Amino acid sequence: MPIRITGMNSGLDTESIITALTQTKKDKVNTYTGEQKKLTWKQDKWKELNKKVTDFYNGTLTSMKYSTAYSKKITTASNANAVTIVTGDAAMNATQTLDVESLAKAAYLTGEKVQIGGKNASKATTMSELGVANNSELKFKIGGDAEDVLSVTVGENDTIADVLKKLKEATSSKTGTSLEFNYDEGNGRFYVASKEMGAAASFEVVKEEGEGSTNNLAMEKLGFVVKEQGTNYIKGTSAKIILNGAEYFSNSNTFEVNGLTITVNEEAKGITLSTKQDTSGIYDNIKKMIKEYNNLMKEFATLYNADKAKKYKMLTDEQKDEMSDKEVEEWEKKIKDGLFSGDETIGNVKNALKEIMSKTFEVTAKDGTTSKIALATFGIATGSYFATDENERDVLHIDGDKDDSASSGNPDLLSAAISTDPDMVQSFFTQLSNALSDKLFNLMRGTEYSSAFTIYEDKLMASQYSAYNTKISDAQKALEAAQDKYYRKFATMETALSKINSNSSSMAGFFGGGN
Repeated sequence: MPIRITGMNSGLDTESIITALTQTKKDKVNTYTGEQKKLTWKQDKWKELNKKVTDFYNGTLTSMKYSTAYSKKITTASNANAVTIVTGDAAMNATQTLDVESLAKAAYLTGEKVQIGGKNASKATTMSELGVANNSELKFKIGGDAEDVLSVTVGENDTIADVLKKLKEATSSKTGTSLEFNYDEGNGRFYVASKEMGAAASFEVVKEEGEGSTNNLAMEKLGFVVKEQGTNYIKGTSAKIILNGAEYFSNSNTFEVNGLTITVNEEAKGITLSTKQDTSGIYDNIKKMIKEYNNLMKEFATLYNADKAKKYKMLTDEQKDEMSDKEVEEWEKKIKDGLFSGDETIGNVKNALKEIMSKTFEVTAKDGTTSKIALATFGIATGSYFATDENERDVLHIDGDKDDSASSGNPDLLSAAISTDPDMVQSFFTQLSNALSDKLFNLMRGTEYSSAFTIYEDKLMASQYSAYNTKISDAQKALEAAQDKYYRKFATMETALSKINSNSSSMAGFFGGGN
């Protein structure tokens, strides 16, 4: 903006006068800027709401459409310290007997001391100093397979650090297995360990036949030997269990058998495993779906029923400058809270979901009879209309739910139904979830004004945002044009006054000179 110096001859506060004369156009700029800002707030809130709806649709609601949500099973073990069980969908309801014969172990070797003159060798010690011949081989057999050998060749000038590096980088000839190696200078020992448990990953020190082997000597000099009693060596072994008389082996301590994931923790015999329907799991899934539905409905109602806050207008930059940050924040919060008051889209979504949750579905009981039932059959319903807060009138309560003070004292009809006829419960909630999913899918269907999987008109709002850019730009240009027009007029007046003042001074000088 150009720098203007005005009012020098007239003595008028030209800036204030022009500001007053162009205030209407300035108000238009402020109005469009404020409306665009409100639109931004609304877009941000819609994105947040849309994510909650799509998360519900893609997550809990989708899983409740399929039988796996109702076929939850649980397995208990008579010795919970010895085994941990995870029950899969394919597990059979049965009682089984388990013996844990052995646990999987990783092979581990504590090497003998590596010394020179009675002192522990350092990593800088060379092979020649240890008496290791040039081109000696260090060999370890993997998994008991004589053809799968991890070996390295060492030179007489190699240090212990060099040998350690070679061992760490080496892999076996057949399976490409590597081992963990370390050299502890303080204790003067090499340590070797398998990277995995089980017999397949185990290793053994290779000792060649015949006397005078330079390779055997190299292994001994570096402490890669197993004592006669084997006290410094743990051989890698697989875990073994006997389940219902059948033997199973695992290179870890976990077994996958007929839908059960069995992790063994200690050796034990005569363990009883009991697999049955997990009624609490089905209940929890239904409760989770109801809870997420309630959270959506409560938020929709809170937004829809909010005060429109009509007396709170968008603040201009000048107004914000006259207020504290806290005052501005509180003022704008009032506006944000009322953005969706009476919003048609919010109302439509809320009513559509509520309509589905009040529907009846035909089910077949275990005695073969069919009937149409609703959520109320399971003790799931809204609270008393007049005794419930306005924003919670669409919230569903489950009778007997210990976490719901409004209904915890009522008979637990849902748990009773799951225990006595789980197939009927599954049939109802599968149909309900499908109907609710279909309704949401239709509400989120892409249109000319909205993207796919979007419950609001995001495309239209983006277009409106762009339109505000044009309106703001046009209004700003009109304001500046009006300001320039008035500045030119006042500048002309100031020029005229300057000439008058100049002529007046000349006349005064003329008459003054005659005295």
